[in-house]
Amino acid sequence: MRIGIVSETYPPEINGVALTVHSLAAGLAARGHTVEVIRPRQPQPFADEPGILATEVRGAALPRYPGLRLGLPAGRMLRRRWARLRPDALYIATEGPLGGSALRAANRLGIPVSTGFHTRFDAYAGHYGLGVLTPLVRGYLRRFHRRGASTLVPTEALVHELQELGVDNARLLRRAVDTALFHPSRRDPALRAQWGVDGHTPVVLYVGRIAPEKNLDLAVRAFRALQRRLPQARYVWVGDGPARAALEAAHPDFIFAGPQRGEALARHYASADVFFFPSLSETFGNVVLEALAAGLPVVAYEEGAAREHLRDGCNGRCVASGEERAFVDAAVELAGNPGLIRHMGRDAHASMARLSPEAVIREFEALLQQLAEEVRHVRHTAMVHV
Repeated sequence: MRIGIVSETYPPEINGVALTVHSLAAGLAARGHTVEVIRPRQPQPFADEPGILATEVRGAALPRYPGLRLGLPAGRMLRRRWARLRPDALYIATEGPLGGSALRAANRLGIPVSTGFHTRFDAYAGHYGLGVLTPLVRGYLRRFHRRGASTLVPTEALVHELQELGVDNARLLRRAVDTALFHPSRRDPALRAQWGVDGHTPVVLYVGRIAPEKNLDLAVRAFRALQRRLPQARYVWVGDGPARAALEAAHPDFIFAGPQRGEALARHYASADVFFFPSLSETFGNVVLEALAAGLPVVAYEEGAAREHLRDGCNGRCVASGEERAFVDAAVELAGNPGLIRHMGRDAHASMARLSPEAVIREFEALLQQLAEEVRHVRHTAMVHV
């Protein structure tokens, strides 16, 4: 098939949506499909990949969210391009101006479209002083996703959330994790030595955007509570974002490793001991799967990936949403118990064994093929009756 993928974020940007979209594109290309990725032009180029044709459009910085860009509308260009090189199916991963123009162009040309619901922008608005816009953003998301044939989401909970929002076309497409890359065997004593810790010192890890919507204050409070019990404990932060400078200035004993990718990221995971994830704004949270695969027990709220994959008392601690005291208590109990860390760490890695990237790609391929077949059937039926 010829498959179009539209996304306002894509590597070399480092975030869950960019990496998920890239994984889907690369997986389809590896299975022999022709994949065109339409994305904003970025300051840092991303290397060409076999089977993936990159079409870049104009972009702009996302207001109040430094480091991320959105694509500007490109409907006219896309209509001309798709009229000549028509995709059999289209996946629109993001709801920004580029995604909206792509959806309108595809609807006009009769190209089957599946959308992706990755980010609760309606929930994010309040974290950036734009809470008054929340109802407008929610209404836009509802209209956007109802115009696609299906909306792909990573959890059953999101299927129900979208139904409550008035989007009845949600379908489950589970996320995968590379268990060969994220593996306990990548634990690196030399990296721990750089952090100034020995094999017995508990290291707490954070990976992701260092941004207000991640509920970072609770992560800090949980660590400080642990540190009152174990003063030698260390906190390592991987990533970047608008809150990093203030956090770094306020907590000079924290270790900020900056953005990491590939094997370097895998070593950071495996070389830590426990993963605190207090976010309440995630639709999923790929970092939870990566941490578990690397053998880190996770402390998280019962949201997104944690709700689907974290088994309380087995591979980590899963806390009722918003229960801050319970989160802190669970974090201190787990991170302060080396035997519990080892036991839950083994279960954490084992619990990710079934989340094969190949299985997710096959499921995604089947969904797009079904979309294409349905449109071909409708066209054939229309021609018969002419």
